[in-house]
Amino acid sequence: MTPEEFRQLGHKLVDWVADYRAHIEDFPVMSQVAPGDIKSKLPKHPPERGESLDNALNEIAPLILPGITHWNHPSFFAYFPSNAMLPSVLGDLLCAGLGAQGMSWQTSPAATELEEVVMDWLRQMTGLSENFTGTIHDTASTATFCSLLCARERSTNYSQNRGGFHADAPFVVYCSEQAHSSVLKAAMLAGFGREHLRSIDTDENHALRLDLLEAAIKQDLERGLRPAALVASVGTTNSTAFDPVAGMAQLARKYQLWLHVDAAMAGVAMILPEYRALWEGVEAADSIVMNPHKWLGAGSDLSAYFVRDPQHLIRVMSTNPAYLQTGHDTEVKNFRDWGIPLGRRFRSLKLWFLIRDEGVEGIRARLRRDLDNARFFETLVDAAPDWEKLAPVQLQTICIRHKRAGMSEPELAVHNLRIATTLNSSGKAYLTPSVLKGKQILRVSIGCHTTERSHVEALWRELRAIVAL
Repeated sequence: MTPEEFRQLGHKLVDWVADYRAHIEDFPVMSQVAPGDIKSKLPKHPPERGESLDNALNEIAPLILPGITHWNHPSFFAYFPSNAMLPSVLGDLLCAGLGAQGMSWQTSPAATELEEVVMDWLRQMTGLSENFTGTIHDTASTATFCSLLCARERSTNYSQNRGGFHADAPFVVYCSEQAHSSVLKAAMLAGFGREHLRSIDTDENHALRLDLLEAAIKQDLERGLRPAALVASVGTTNSTAFDPVAGMAQLARKYQLWLHVDAAMAGVAMILPEYRALWEGVEAADSIVMNPHKWLGAGSDLSAYFVRDPQHLIRVMSTNPAYLQTGHDTEVKNFRDWGIPLGRRFRSLKLWFLIRDEGVEGIRARLRRDLDNARFFETLVDAAPDWEKLAPVQLQTICIRHKRAGMSEPELAVHNLRIATTLNSSGKAYLTPSVLKGKQILRVSIGCHTTERSHVEALWRELRAIVAL
């Protein structure tokens, strides 16, 4: 493909994306295809000869779109906000077009230095002190894995640099029983083992109980085990509950544990100064992760990882072979030494474009709109005697269920699953059915950048219409 052919096809593709976004409400929110439908329409063998990509562009609407769940649809209330906002899309296009490799400063100085700048912007925006330095990872799962690797190495006095991780006594990781599944995955991959991850029970607000946490630590010490790390959930996946970070930080200091704060979705809320009390004590964390590719609006994948001691991270992650060394290494940051991958895309362009387009005040206005919409939805639920909340509404996630007199818990579970299935299969809106402490819930996540009050009102009408059937 020549640059001129790219120009012509690129214009067509940008027009297609613009038209798609302009008419996104015309599509059913959740894909309506059955397993195998898309694959059955694709050739089984690759083409022997190249063809015009006009053909591929013409196949997007009939072939690809039916298999797309529209995460930027204003009636998308499932999982978490995943706002690939258009300024970020342009940043992704530039990233791909430049084809820069950001594994070290010298391989593309702009990739390193822009990342330093936008991560410091994000640090300032969320109120973190200059004690933290940030880098970009792909997802929070990777960041949490890196944190537990660092916790392991600090606890073993860097065993990887000697004979490897062969502990005399097992090391233990602690988290809330509401923590994200990535914590378990990270604990297993980092070598702690499933049996040495302690899931601590939570209170009536679904936040970790400090008394039970300290009791578990003491019990493990008495058994000859070695506590190594705490993971605090700032906005749990199911209900956006907030673990007591300040209290966990005190225990981390007392028992010399690594403290990692998982603020994947909720960390963005800290751009609003009035919400920062929810993660009080965060300054004592060793590492923090938040995902701008969720509520903030950057396209996936872009996870922001902050550490208090980057030299510790570099000591764990760096290998520094001769063929990667340059004469500038003592003067610059080489982000290949701040995570697992060697190769690094120029992801910071997405965040740079997004922040410049909206500005901090524009982002704050959008977040406050979403929070106002969540509180509005909460008032609708509270005013309806046959509906109930199963968790406090602290951010933009509302956990609800419909109740019918005389129904047992198993019957209520079936009933609410039917509501979710009926709504999602209708294509009019999409929410997540989940289970919170044994109770089937309907989980409503408000935060798509296109969602307005009218869409929240329409969701409530649809839910009430379904239960009236």
